[in-house]
Amino acid sequence: MRSPEPLLSPPRLGLPPDEPSTSTSSTKLPGPVPSPILKSSSSRRAHSRSYSHETVTFAEILRQSSKPIDLEPNGNGFAPNSTQLPNYIRSSTRRNSGRFGSQRDLSDDEARFIYINDPARTHNSVKFVNNAISTSKYTVITFLPRNLYEQFHRVAYIYFLILGALNFVPQLGVFTPALGILPLAFVLFVTAVKDAYEDFRRHRSDNTENSRTSTVLTDGEFQPKMWKDIQVGDIIKVTNNETLPCDMVLLATSDPTGVAYVQTINLDGESNLKTRYAKQETLSTPPEQMTGLVKCEQPNRNIYGFLANAEITGKKVSLGPSNIILRGCEIKNTNWIVGVAVYTGSDTKVMLNNSGAPSKRSRLESHMNRETISLSVLLGLICTIVMVLAGIWLFVHDEELGITPFYRKYEYENEKQKNYNWYGKGGMIVFTFMSAVILFQIMIPISLYISMELVRLGQAFFMIQDKQMYHEATKSKFQCRALNINEDLGQIRYVFSDKTGTLTENKMEFQCASVYGSDFSGASDGTSENITSVKAGFVLRPKTIVKTDPKLHELLRNGTGREANRARDFFLALATCNTIVPIEMETSDPNVRLLEYQGESPDEQALVYAAAAYGVMLIERTSGHIIVDVFGQQQSYNVLGLHEFDSDRKRMSVIIGCPDKSVKLFVKGADSSMLTVLDKTLNQDVTHLTETHLQNYSNLGLRTLVIGMRDLTSEEFEEWQSAYERASTALLGRGTQLRAIASKMETDLVLLGATGIEDKLQHGVPEAIEKLRQAGIKVWVLTGDKQETAISIGFSCRLLTREMNQIVINANSRDSCRKSLADAVALSEKMMRNSGEQQALIIDGNSLVYVLETELEEELFKVATRCDVVLCCRVAPLQKAGIVALIKNRTDDMTLAIGDGANDVSMIQMADVGIGISGQEGRQAVMASDFAMAQFRFLVPLLLVHGHWNYQRMAYMILYNFYRNAVYVFVLFWYVLYTAFTLTNAINEWSAVLYSVVYTAVPTIVVAILDKDLSRSTLMNHPQLYGSGQREEKYNIKLFIGFMLDSLWQSLVIFFLPYLAYRHTDVDWSGLGDLWLLGIVILVNLNLAVDVVRWNWVTHAAIWGSIAATWICVIVIDSIWMLPGFWAIYHMMATWRFWFCLLGVVIVGLIPHFVGKAFLEYTMPSDIQIAREIEKFNNPTGTTSMPHAHGVSATTDGEVQMIHQQLQQSQP
Repeated sequence: MRSPEPLLSPPRLGLPPDEPSTSTSSTKLPGPVPSPILKSSSSRRAHSRSYSHETVTFAEILRQSSKPIDLEPNGNGFAPNSTQLPNYIRSSTRRNSGRFGSQRDLSDDEARFIYINDPARTHNSVKFVNNAISTSKYTVITFLPRNLYEQFHRVAYIYFLILGALNFVPQLGVFTPALGILPLAFVLFVTAVKDAYEDFRRHRSDNTENSRTSTVLTDGEFQPKMWKDIQVGDIIKVTNNETLPCDMVLLATSDPTGVAYVQTINLDGESNLKTRYAKQETLSTPPEQMTGLVKCEQPNRNIYGFLANAEITGKKVSLGPSNIILRGCEIKNTNWIVGVAVYTGSDTKVMLNNSGAPSKRSRLESHMNRETISLSVLLGLICTIVMVLAGIWLFVHDEELGITPFYRKYEYENEKQKNYNWYGKGGMIVFTFMSAVILFQIMIPISLYISMELVRLGQAFFMIQDKQMYHEATKSKFQCRALNINEDLGQIRYVFSDKTGTLTENKMEFQCASVYGSDFSGASDGTSENITSVKAGFVLRPKTIVKTDPKLHELLRNGTGREANRARDFFLALATCNTIVPIEMETSDPNVRLLEYQGESPDEQALVYAAAAYGVMLIERTSGHIIVDVFGQQQSYNVLGLHEFDSDRKRMSVIIGCPDKSVKLFVKGADSSMLTVLDKTLNQDVTHLTETHLQNYSNLGLRTLVIGMRDLTSEEFEEWQSAYERASTALLGRGTQLRAIASKMETDLVLLGATGIEDKLQHGVPEAIEKLRQAGIKVWVLTGDKQETAISIGFSCRLLTREMNQIVINANSRDSCRKSLADAVALSEKMMRNSGEQQALIIDGNSLVYVLETELEEELFKVATRCDVVLCCRVAPLQKAGIVALIKNRTDDMTLAIGDGANDVSMIQMADVGIGISGQEGRQAVMASDFAMAQFRFLVPLLLVHGHWNYQRMAYMILYNFYRNAVYVFVLFWYVLYTAFTLTNAINEWSAVLYSVVYTAVPTIVVAILDKDLSRSTLMNHPQLYGSGQREEKYNIKLFIGFMLDSLWQSLVIFFLPYLAYRHTDVDWSGLGDLWLLGIVILVNLNLAVDVVRWNWVTHAAIWGSIAATWICVIVIDSIWMLPGFWAIYHMMATWRFWFCLLGVVIVGLIPHFVGKAFLEYTMPSDIQIAREIEKFNNPTGTTSMPHAHGVSATTDGEVQMIHQQLQQSQP
């Protein structure tokens, strides 16, 4: 029995008699194939992954959180043109990962009712929000209370507020009340100014957006109307390239079939075109006469779903995601659309999704709380000591209290004796404790918080400006979206990476094909350049050139027989089984235009370009038909039905009405799903050969698809059409019925062949992964691709090596998974104990189903952490997040997740640090990330350079702030011990306030932004130096104790050296207070100077300028006659004793710090110190002595040579 005429070749070519046919002559249908009129369809969600694996996108997370969990598309099918045969009706069963949805109807209680073209009636019962948007946080009235409320979420601020309030109590008045509250007020004011400026910018942006205009039907005419004045129920007209002002249900378009093309880049970042459709019932009615009722779900965040129905001219029709266009979308390739506003303003889906990434706290800040608690305990201890000693002093001097000037227990001015400022010994002891807390409150540095914000801002600026993280091709800079975790970049131990679009470019290139059992991999350059078509006088040429196989070209052009026929059907399937939209682009030659194929999937684009390169060129698409140039002859094919890809079937199919009046079903999908639906009675040799080719393609790292087809009889088509019409008009269970219909059609297929598409590695990925591994960072790849493809890519990017022992877990049940994990645990223990060889764990998503959130998690954790590499294949988005949580919840190691697509969002948000790649799959990952960049290789300078710098700078700044404030507090404490525990302040109140704000704040901020312990080249050439942050060498409890002991010693020197020098003189507390203050400021700044590694003019200006500023402020304050201590500094500076005391304080105070630093660096040098000396003395061999400034070696020659060799061994 002969098959129908081949579709791609003008001559009639028959099949050999031994070819089993899947069709009969009954597939020839009478009459011309109609050009269908679209009645309804459903939208296609972006699927930019290969069809070869299951995907679950972030939309599912949104669906789970929104009210309507599963949403249906519209489904009334396609109404036939009245002039055509009713048999041919184009229908669609589009679905992707649960988009169909809803198994229920809308109840009146949970629905909103919109009267079309009647906003007054719509708002009669319920007042919907207007279309004005507001992204600002504050108004003029609410700014002060709300901003203060938000700032006081920091517990430390409440602590300082309470202390400031206590200072207003007369009995506790250590400082002047206004001065006591000034530090907190300053911090609050600076933060408020920053917040006000940011909100002012938001207000300005909102005003610009709300003042835009659209064309709205008013009094029977379309008139301009500001966006903010649009109401629910208004009919709006939007023209080509305009942006939608609100969420609209589509009523009509300039296309007679009701199709519209939209770009959702402002919504989800995807630049590919998507299709939306108007219902047939609304297409033929002029907008001025349009009436009806839309009953839709309440506003929700689900941008991929919409549940509604409408009553138009007495007929109830269902509405779905394909019938609504959301605010922010742009109309493309469509002259105009008309729609009715259903959600406005803050109810629109884009506004409901207008929230940033979840807030994260850095590990240093969390550890800082530990030290803050320690300082609080120390503060309480000091205050308790003062209180106890004060109580003892009061009891010892009980008889003298009546005449002691400070206490003045009794007042004798009047004849009658009465108490005067005396509250009994118990009261005075309590007041002493509370006053001590106020006096020593600076022990917990309030300025540290604002200093950290400023430092992070400065660090972010330099990261953004780093030219080594700038992508020239896309003009993309590094983005710092979260300012509060910069330092975490220096402590990463695990990197969890997506593959497609993250390690690879996600720019698909067609490489080879298996056509009916024959492998065609002999591609050559430039063949496709000669492929052209002529349309309306213009020569059309594909924009992208594809390498082609000359043998396959010859087979398609001149071949005969079964293989040639199947080859032509194969490429017709590639050209038709898709949702690609051809776009004509002008060139420098006015007679030549380029065809650019725009679609939602890079895979589809690559396949259509490949078909064009072999002579089957898609040149036009409308909602009902496509025009394909077949070897120079343009043919029109009617698209009668489309079953879009979904993660259950892992296939997509299209029903095509051909020029010879036959009907064909073309199907493409993953091999795992396609090979199970083939006709088993056909040639099995072709199937076996194709499977072999698929295995070879996967081993090369190619993404594979299997192509099949089936000829449909008129009875089969009519049965399908009838079933689809019933299912698509069902209001309950529609999604399940449509899925069943799609699966029923895609059976008994003829295998046409398979494709191999290459997703090339990004530039520098192998080198980047090698650097990360040398830095002690474990790289895990979590991908949805099949195992063979992922392993091949693993070898290509140097993640896997031939020397690694691979532990593979592919389980199909819980019991087999448990056994596999037990064997893996035993094997990993044995290899670690016996040989210490490198190990790689490879596990698939099906096995993870039985592992994650079960008792087997612990076994997986044991195996995974013993392995050097973990490769997870065919994993869903939530499984990616589960793998990250596996490490994050069981260890203290810092995790980083990096990805580029919506299916990476859950992983990015789960990790301690999330990085989005601004690639080909939209900006969902970027919008959910903490940092964003264009290429994976930028991860190396980000972590090894900026991460290292940020960590060591911030760690030192925090410890230094604790130290400098402790020095100040200890000096006050020693003074209290010599003033009968009266808590008088030796230092002028103004100077006390300015100490943390002016005298010592600027140097530490500048050093924390600019200092570099090692150069970029050293850090990049020696990745092992990154381990300093992983081991927390720069911030730990030992260093904290060391800083506190240093502050204790220096406070003793600062206090007692001047005290002993002046105790037998007539110098009062004002003079000594100035000397103590200058000693503190000079010593803590010089202490900082000793630790600075790289000096520049800004650092010099900050440190020496702060000392000079302190001196000037002391002189100015002592020159004001109204303040205590008038002229004291002038008297002090006039004597030699003052200058010798300052010199002695500096020398004696710095000796322990300097000696300890030199001793540790000489006897126990760290890797950082050795690398710094190698860098400083430019001694690449390490074989000679590296002289210190005083002529001695800072480290022994052997140590330098040994560690330098270790650093060199792992270099590529």
